[in-house]
Amino acid sequence: MLIEEKSFQFALNTINLVKILRAHKEYIFANQLLRCSTSIGANVAEAGAGQSKKDFIAKMAIASKEARETRYWLKLIKESGLVSEDLEFYLKEIEEIIKILTKIVKTSQSNSNS
Repeated sequence: MLIEEKSFQFALNTINLVKILRAHKEYIFANQLLRCSTSIGANVAEAGAGQSKKDFIAKMAIASKEARETRYWLKLIKESGLVSEDLEFYLKEIEEIIKILTKIVKTSQSNSNS
């Protein structure tokens, strides 16, 4: 599934940003970003092993919420100027992930209601 690979790669990339944040002693931001950005892929992986359609939708919805939280932290880090890194790559990637997850959840909900 595309979203599995995309969310896994995003988590790997975000780990590098977390290392930079920790080097700047921004531990709270680093920990928050690490938690929510890696949770996206973990929930997508769990959704793939869902016991029911309802379980699949619930896990994908959680992944979507985690993606939105990740976007929040990325924007906060960018706007606060905590690091000199260009965060546009991360913001672009998380927007794509949010769009994919939103589509998956809406389509799955629509299909389960039919």
